[in-house]
Amino acid sequence: MPPAFLQAVAALEGVEPRREVRLAPLPPPRRLAPYAHALSASVRAGEEELADGRFVLLHEPAGEESWQGVFRVVTLARADLEPELATDPLLPEVAWSWLTEALDAHGLARRAAGGTVTRAGSHFFGGLADRPARAELELRASWTPLEAAGAGGHLLAWCELLAQCAGLPPETGGPAVTALPRRRGPQPG
Repeated sequence: MPPAFLQAVAALEGVEPRREVRLAPLPPPRRLAPYAHALSASVRAGEEELADGRFVLLHEPAGEESWQGVFRVVTLARADLEPELATDPLLPEVAWSWLTEALDAHGLARRAAGGTVTRAGSHFFGGLADRPARAELELRASWTPLEAAGAGGHLLAWCELLAQCAGLPPETGGPAVTALPRRRGPQPG
């Protein structure tokens, strides 16, 4: 394996996110790049899972024109929302700003960032009518980190985004931030 990729993976493995975030290895995708490292993450409050996601680091030693570099981070973050929040017209912009602000707070240089913020709502009928309405936020994003050694910082920033999606307040001091209300009551299966 290329030394730059090994250095980046070592940086990822050295990350210690806040205690509510649990990281675990995932089989990496095989067709996106010659080298890949993947992690799953979940945010938990006790036994309750509040959010989950995936963080994938891709490496193409020859470079990839669309990435504008040799590394690419590809992420997914998902969290349940209160149904009323899913209708907020500013939710997509706010969720995207959580990602960019987390990266900026760590001073992480990047390029070619892109992604989507999706909100989905489910209402149940018939034999499922006793289930409460459900809403979900999904943020998919990718970007090119400029330094392989900084891969751990990108993972840590993404873990902070995932915690925000879960409705947890920031761990450290800083500007006042309003956390999303956590989903209450039984979770539909």
